[in-house]
Amino acid sequence: MRRRHLLLTTLLGAPLTLAGWLWLTMLSPFTYERPDHLPDIAPGPHEVFVYGTLRFDVVRWLVTGRAGESRPAVLEGYQRSGLDLEEAPGERVEGEVIRVDAEELVRLDRYERLGIRYERVRLRLADGSEAWVYRRLPEAAPAESRL
Repeated sequence: MRRRHLLLTTLLGAPLTLAGWLWLTMLSPFTYERPDHLPDIAPGPHEVFVYGTLRFDVVRWLVTGRAGESRPAVLEGYQRSGLDLEEAPGERVEGEVIRVDAEELVRLDRYERLGIRYERVRLRLADGSEAWVYRRLPEAAPAESRL
């Protein structure tokens, strides 16, 4: 009986814990407060180059409320370094470009903890188009100097 109770608790508890963590980190207004120094977001559409977890439809759906369509894209002159991109002549990062509206960009900013963990910068892609790209903030840099 004790094993059955433990199994049932685990089978119910693990998904609930995961769902709670996903809500808290991706959707909750309680874990992120947009820094005051960041400018307002212009009405969309906005193109965003994604190269990590946001390449997965399910993650985009959890963060923005829809998976949306994406197109393959390449960012030349950079390489992945852990959770970030670093300049590296001759290298390239393969990713995708997603198109979002202003509200979805706000949700992406919350997910990336814009101004706290990441900055959002405009970079030119290999096809000549420009897109927003999230880059990790240096640990010691003051947040006020970043978008």
